[in-house]
Amino acid sequence: CRFVRVIAHTQIRKIGLRQKKAHLMEIQVNGGTVAQKVDFATGLFEKQVPVDAVFAAGEMCDTMAITKGHGFQGVVKRWGVRRLPRKTHRGLRKVACIGAWHPARVSWSVPRAGQMGYHQRTEMHKRIYRVGKGTDATSASTEFDLTEKRITPLGGFPHYGVVDEDFLMIRGCVTGPRKRVITLRKTLLPSAKKVAGEPLHIKFIDTSSKYGHGRFQTKQEKDTFTGKLKRKIDA
Repeated sequence: CRFVRVIAHTQIRKIGLRQKKAHLMEIQVNGGTVAQKVDFATGLFEKQVPVDAVFAAGEMCDTMAITKGHGFQGVVKRWGVRRLPRKTHRGLRKVACIGAWHPARVSWSVPRAGQMGYHQRTEMHKRIYRVGKGTDATSASTEFDLTEKRITPLGGFPHYGVVDEDFLMIRGCVTGPRKRVITLRKTLLPSAKKVAGEPLHIKFIDTSSKYGHGRFQTKQEKDTFTGKLKRKIDA
C-alpha cells in the first residue's frame, strides 16, 4: 500500500440551505512514509478542519466546480457563429457547411449543437484576499476603512443570504451558480504572475446593497440618512 486517502464530508447544515445531505470526498495524504500518513489520517478522525487551517491570505489556490448548465443549445448560442441570411432554406441558426466531401466525416472543429454548460472546470491561480470568521463584526473592515461592518452586504448576497460562517474572499470569478459546492486546493504550479508575490493592501470592501443601486455601507448609515420611517414611528 502506497497511497492513503481519507474520506471527508462537508457541514452542509451550517449554511442553512434546503439540502441536508453532506458532500463526500476522498482526499489523498501526501508526504512521509506510509506509517506517517496513516498516523496523520487517523489523527484527524471525527475532527473539524477549519478553512484557516489550510489556507491563508495572500496564497494562491485552485477552484474546481461544475459550470452553470444551459441544457441542449444550438450552434449560435453554444459557439457564437453568425446567423445565415433571412431567406435561407430550412432555417438560419445553423452552420452552412459542415465540411468537404472528403474526408467523409465531420471534423471536431466544426460547431455543432449539443450540451452547453454543466461541465467540470478547474481554474488555477486564484489569489486569496481574506480568510475571515463569520462571527467577526469587523470582517469587512480594513486598515484604511475602520468602519465596523460584516462581510455580508445590506440585504444579503443575492440568491444566497447572510454569511455567518468562516469564508474566503478570492480575486476573480468562481465557476458555477450560487450555492453550488466548490472544491478548493492549494495550487499545483507556482504562479508566474508578478502580483502573486506582492504584499496585500486591501483598502476598501464594498458592503452596499447588491439589489439595485446601493448607497449605504451599513444599516446605521442608512438609518442616519433616512431618519425615522413612518412604519417605525407607528410601531
